[in-house]
Amino acid sequence: MRGMNFPKRYVIVILTFICTCVCYIERLGFSIAYTVAADAAGVNQSSKGTILSTFYYGYACSQVPGGWVAQRIGGRRVLLLSFVLWSLTCALAPLDPNKVMTLVLARLLVGVAQGFIFPSIHTVLAQWVPPHERSRSVSLTTSGMYLGAAAGMLFLPSLVKFRGPQSIFLAEAALGAMWSLLWVKYASDPPRSEHAKATAAGFGESLLPIKGSQKVKVENGGHSGKPAKIPWKRIILSLPVWAIVVNNFTFHYALYVLMNWLPTYFEQSLQLSLQEMGSSKMIPYLNMFIFSNIGGVVADYLITRRILSVTKTRKFLNTVGFIVASIALMTLPLFRTSGGTVFCSSVALGFLALGRAGFAVNHMDIAPRYAGIVMGVSNTAGTLAGIIGVDLTGKLLEAARTANSDITSPETWRAVFLIPGLLCIFGSFLFLLFATGERVFD
Repeated sequence: MRGMNFPKRYVIVILTFICTCVCYIERLGFSIAYTVAADAAGVNQSSKGTILSTFYYGYACSQVPGGWVAQRIGGRRVLLLSFVLWSLTCALAPLDPNKVMTLVLARLLVGVAQGFIFPSIHTVLAQWVPPHERSRSVSLTTSGMYLGAAAGMLFLPSLVKFRGPQSIFLAEAALGAMWSLLWVKYASDPPRSEHAKATAAGFGESLLPIKGSQKVKVENGGHSGKPAKIPWKRIILSLPVWAIVVNNFTFHYALYVLMNWLPTYFEQSLQLSLQEMGSSKMIPYLNMFIFSNIGGVVADYLITRRILSVTKTRKFLNTVGFIVASIALMTLPLFRTSGGTVFCSSVALGFLALGRAGFAVNHMDIAPRYAGIVMGVSNTAGTLAGIIGVDLTGKLLEAARTANSDITSPETWRAVFLIPGLLCIFGSFLFLLFATGERVFD
């Protein structure tokens, strides 16, 4: 990156994009590796769901603390520490379905470490990215999740086949280490000289953590040695925040159910081998990558050309994305071929990603100074969706098996996909009612 004439904020955005890409390679990689190892060991569907959801318990615990710590000491440092911790855990943890407690502790630790990542990213982006570039910057950064998932679906099943499930852990640890080195080399806090109007615009140096010896301006022109207090009560009681929270829950419920259970759906319901599906199995996540960036570009275009207000832009993209995704999710079990299932899941995930240009960027619209905090609160809800959705899916499938229902039957899977479909409708309606693109928290 040295020698290129990129503005530094673009370098930061590219690095955060790679960060989310690597994180989702890890998450999808575990579900693929564990599914293979657990099926070989004869683990039932309910137990699989419990282990797959363990990550999200740790992830939920560290979301709000992650936002608070990033606010106090800086997202750049917290991001590095979280990456080092989960990479070390992957390098050292054995993948043995019979060692349940070891697996649980390892996944909890990885979840806690990764829980600091997205609040830290939003804190960093709020510092570096001006308001008129936020939609496409956040969309590009978060689209790394989907490119990582697509790459994982394409390459990791073959890695498992030729090197065994444990090889995925080692590959993920190596990727984490390489990103950490890049972050140390190229990341920095924004210098004041680049952001002369940072305070007015709601980004830049004005959002950096305040050290003990620094003073901050107050309204009457004086100075205070104490950092501004985080308005926890106003954040928790804010309807625009709750609009984001509900949609974050909805988005991640659908995403995590598909990410963790689509391999099982392909292999056990459709009787298709992931290794034999070739590149088609990565299309749903590649579609998310494409639609996420389309959403960001469209949102910034509508806002900068003043075609729609920020509020109307967020609501428009969120509604279109979630309603189309709900239709695709509820019709997915009707498709009984690989082509039909890939198409339907691609539409569902693609339009969910488009909807992120609505709710996911809205953190920085309403609270640029507290973007990491609001993201932590919102992502806690998204993480609860992982805990509930992934575990509930396993229980639904196991209950169907116990009732002598065939796991290959579309009836068995109908409830699995109906729940996130209905949640998408509810979430989009709530966002239309209560969301705003105006700044709520100074």
